[in-house]
Amino acid sequence: MSVLLAVSRLIDSISEFIGKLSEYMVLFCCLISAGNAVVRYAFNYSSNGWLEIQWYLFAFVVVLGASHALRNNEHVRVDLIYGAVSDRAKIWIDIVGLILFLIPVCIFLTWVSWPFFALSYRQGEISGNAGGLIRWPVKLVLVAGFALLSLQGVSELIKRIAAVTGHISIDTKYEKPLQ
Repeated sequence: MSVLLAVSRLIDSISEFIGKLSEYMVLFCCLISAGNAVVRYAFNYSSNGWLEIQWYLFAFVVVLGASHALRNNEHVRVDLIYGAVSDRAKIWIDIVGLILFLIPVCIFLTWVSWPFFALSYRQGEISGNAGGLIRWPVKLVLVAGFALLSLQGVSELIKRIAAVTGHISIDTKYEKPLQ
């Protein structure tokens, strides 16, 4: 179990790094948006490339930041019974959800996204907009995001199994969003 927990820590560190990078991408997106607005209104100049880079950065934040959210237990849940059961039951709900839903779906989406990216890369796909950007980098982000979310799911599964077997203690606290 110690080897698996070491693998889990490695995956967690990768997700944390990508998560921190995603936080900076939000800043870059805001700066690009503000700069684009200033240039457009002050100099009457605009480019679709500036708009598209914002979309690419947003894709990076959302898709690659998902593993960071999962690692921090800040992901979206369908909380029908989760909040009302014991910590041990929460861990078992997580294990079942990871095995039956998250990991298989993310592996499938990684597999399905790869040809989508590969074709775009081979063709040198470019945006149809004037001044648009190449498209394959954002499609690669899709593949990488689902792959990283799959890995983070494996890490969470390792931690949940270690908690059930008494090797570690994990915090099962989940704060429902205020609505």
